[in-house]
Amino acid sequence: MIEKLLIICVFVGIIHMIETLAYSVRLAGLKTRKLVVALSLFNIIVIVSRTANMVQAPLTGKLGDAVQSKEDLPVLLHQLQTILLAASIGTIAGALLIPSFVSIFSRMISHLEVAGSVPKMMKNIASIHPVEKAKKHVKRPRWIMLSQLRIGGVPKRLLLLNLMATTIYTVGVLSTLYASTLEPTLSKSILMSSGLINGLAMITLAVFVDPQVAILTEKVMKGESTKQSMNKMVGTLVISRLCGTVCAQILLVPAALYIAWICKLIP
Repeated sequence: MIEKLLIICVFVGIIHMIETLAYSVRLAGLKTRKLVVALSLFNIIVIVSRTANMVQAPLTGKLGDAVQSKEDLPVLLHQLQTILLAASIGTIAGALLIPSFVSIFSRMISHLEVAGSVPKMMKNIASIHPVEKAKKHVKRPRWIMLSQLRIGGVPKRLLLLNLMATTIYTVGVLSTLYASTLEPTLSKSILMSSGLINGLAMITLAVFVDPQVAILTEKVMKGESTKQSMNKMVGTLVISRLCGTVCAQILLVPAALYIAWICKLIP
């Protein structure tokens, strides 16, 4: 069971690390002045996240299947809290990798333009001693980056919405899993509600968060705003995302109880 939990934590960490790095794609696009290419190239990396999610989902479900009685609930709760901790660690890892990712990803965009296709680009990268080349683009995070992150200038509502969406997305599936073990007779209806919960988080991100980031990106591209303002927004969004994974820890049990209560009300 410990090995299975470790595998789940690794996959969850990878998922949240990639989703955190997604913020830096726009920075790489602005650096190279090729935003559309950057977004298209990043979709390939997103495949890794989607694959990791497909693998970890049934493994996480197995943790709930192992619950045979109420006495097993504390063990399951501890396992779910550990998974949420992995989400926070993955987010921190992604934040620390953003400077290096922007540099490496900018170089990949240049390679893609020369190669003309992703397969040719990968072949070219593999043939030019990638390890030695990559070392030149690895950048260590500096404390001065944190000192420049002030909320002033970044809409507080945007940060709050990003925090809320991250919290819901992070805790949604795990809280429904825990709720299904609290109310075994309603397990099917509870588990089916996870899609609705995650849907709310995705709608919040798509309608309220992403458009504002896109607008600022366009302003920077046109010279109407500075790159520092974009760096500040990305930094504060990453911090609010990390806070969201921490809030997920706090809301795991209350959310499970609320979901179970709502499903009881359904006729």
